[in-house]
Amino acid sequence: MRLFPEDARIGLGGAPLAGLFSPVEDSEAVATVQAAWDEGWRYFDTAPHYGLGLAEERLGAGLAARDRSSYVLSSKVGRIIYSVDAEAPDDEGFAVVSRRRRRWDFSRDGVMQSIEDSLRRIGTDRLDVVFVHDPDDHYSEAVATAFPTLIELRDQGVIRAIGAGMNQTAMLTRFVNEVDIDAIMLAGRYTLLDPDGLDDVLPACLANDVQVVAVGIFNSGLLSQPRPAPDATFNYSPAPAPLVSKANALADICESHGVTLPAVALAFPLFHPAVAGIAVGCRTAPEVHTNAALSRVEIPGALWTDLKSAGLLREDAPTPG
Repeated sequence: MRLFPEDARIGLGGAPLAGLFSPVEDSEAVATVQAAWDEGWRYFDTAPHYGLGLAEERLGAGLAARDRSSYVLSSKVGRIIYSVDAEAPDDEGFAVVSRRRRRWDFSRDGVMQSIEDSLRRIGTDRLDVVFVHDPDDHYSEAVATAFPTLIELRDQGVIRAIGAGMNQTAMLTRFVNEVDIDAIMLAGRYTLLDPDGLDDVLPACLANDVQVVAVGIFNSGLLSQPRPAPDATFNYSPAPAPLVSKANALADICESHGVTLPAVALAFPLFHPAVAGIAVGCRTAPEVHTNAALSRVEIPGALWTDLKSAGLLREDAPTPG
C-alpha cells in the first residue's frame, strides 16, 4: 500500500496532541485534527506512548466523523498502557496527570493487546500501519516475537503494512535488510541538519522497496523558525552552538533566495526517492495551517546548489535539478 497520495505527502504527527512538553486541551487537540483534515492531510500517526494513550483518544475523536477508507492511520506497539490506583504526572515528557502507566512489551501477547487497546482508544476497526516503536534495547524481542506477530496479522489482512519507528539508523537498517517490513518511521535522521540516513538506512530502503515516513524534520525545534530561537533544541536537548551556527548559515542562504528555513527544512526530505511522505507534529490548528502553507512554498532550484556549494548540504543528498 502507498502511505501517502502523490498530491498530499504530508501528514499529522500525533505526539503534541497529548501535551508533549506543555498541556493541550481536548477541544484544542480535536481542532488540530480538523485543521489537518481541512488542509488535505490524509495520513495520521499516533502511538500508545504519546500521553499514555491520550493522543490516540484525541485523534480518534477528531476523525470520528470521517470515512475510514479516506485516510491512512498508523499506530505503534512496544509499550502497554495499564492503570493503577493513584494519579501521577507522566514522567516521559507529556504534560498529563493520569492513573495510567506504561511498560515495555514486545511479546506476541503484548503486541496483540497493544493493537486491541489502540483500536478501542481510537474508536476504529482497523489500523493501516503498525510500527514497532523504539526497540533500541529490545532488538532480540522485536525480531523474535513482535515482527513475526505483525507479519502474521498482515498476512491475515488485519493490518495492511508493518514497520519500525526509531530515532537511530543502524538498527532500522538491520530491520530493513533482515525483516519483511513495508515501511519505517525515521525520526530526525534525514533533515537539513542531520542527513546521515543517506549512509545506511535510505539506500537499504531503496534496495528493499521499503517506504520511509520522515518525521522530526525540524530536529525538535532548531529548524522550525526562520532563525534559531535563543532556547532552540536539537533532539529535545539544548542545541549545541555549532549546530546553531549551521542553522543560521542555512537561514542566510534561504533568505537570499526569498524563502525561510522551515519551508526548506520541510521540503528537503521529500526529494529522496525512498521517502513516501512526512508527518509533522502540531499541537494547534494555527500550527497546522502554518506548516501547510510552508509545504506549498516553491523552493528555487538554485538554493539547493548554493547549499551544497557552501558545504551546508551533502553532495549526495537528492535535490531538484
